[in-house]
Amino acid sequence: MTRKVISYKDGHVYEFAPNMEPIYTAKDGESITFETIDSLNKAVQSDSDLMDAIPEEVNAATGPVAVEGATPGDVLKVEIEDVRLNEEQGRVITAPEFGLLQDHEDIEHPATRVTEITKDSESLLFKDLEVPINPIIGTIGVATSEETIATLIPHNHGGNLDTTDMTTGTIAYFPVFQEGAMLAMGDSKAAMADGEMCGTGAEIGTDIDVTVSVIKDAVVDLERPLVDTGDAWKTIASAETMEDAVEMANEDLIKLLALEHDYSLTDAYLFSSLVGGLEISQVVDPLVTARNSVPSEYFSDPF
Repeated sequence: MTRKVISYKDGHVYEFAPNMEPIYTAKDGESITFETIDSLNKAVQSDSDLMDAIPEEVNAATGPVAVEGATPGDVLKVEIEDVRLNEEQGRVITAPEFGLLQDHEDIEHPATRVTEITKDSESLLFKDLEVPINPIIGTIGVATSEETIATLIPHNHGGNLDTTDMTTGTIAYFPVFQEGAMLAMGDSKAAMADGEMCGTGAEIGTDIDVTVSVIKDAVVDLERPLVDTGDAWKTIASAETMEDAVEMANEDLIKLLALEHDYSLTDAYLFSSLVGGLEISQVVDPLVTARNSVPSEYFSDPF
């Protein structure tokens, strides 16, 4: 069966909002492909292309795509089946007033390194070193409940989560705040470390195969994104400080553990300290993002 291809050329957004208009409406359970452009809109093609500032319009997210039957209170299930590079080079940059070490006097801001993809498409080249390719989706989310939020910023709707688990084989779950959910995605990276320290990964365009489904009457009151990597379930939370983000991710996790094992919140909290694992997604956006992981052997599908 031929998949519908949704290209950034058909439509893309630079903000997630309550009143988004879809460029396509997918059936519940439909498999589609999102074609994305790199987060810098092809402005960087060589090491000499420098970003004097982060553009106002950055992280173009292809979409939004409405999903039939999705209504507020539902959960949108997004099976990420494949994330493929659609260009032969990425780019990693610094920009003034952006990144973890933006005030470090010995680090150049701006700076650019183009990262060519090897012929076997298994690695990228950073100067004289090869780095394994592991394409991820940096920005992915749905329409917001009330605020309009730029695609540079993560929040409860998803957005710029910059989470390395948003990759091939992962199932992502999002709370639905508006009719149709309004899924959009982009800002892919050919490779990126947890934390995204300099402010970018190897920014690159991708083709992303997904299947979208609506979960009705979920026993879980999902407030923020959740992912199933196959090996673990991970709650994802974004906040102004890392302390707040990890606290929220832990609260989300213990609610799930309490439901799974019929534990009190206290027992779930104690148990999370035995089997959970806090992970940093990114520390460079206007809000920081963390996740709390529990191995699948201790937690089954909550939906």
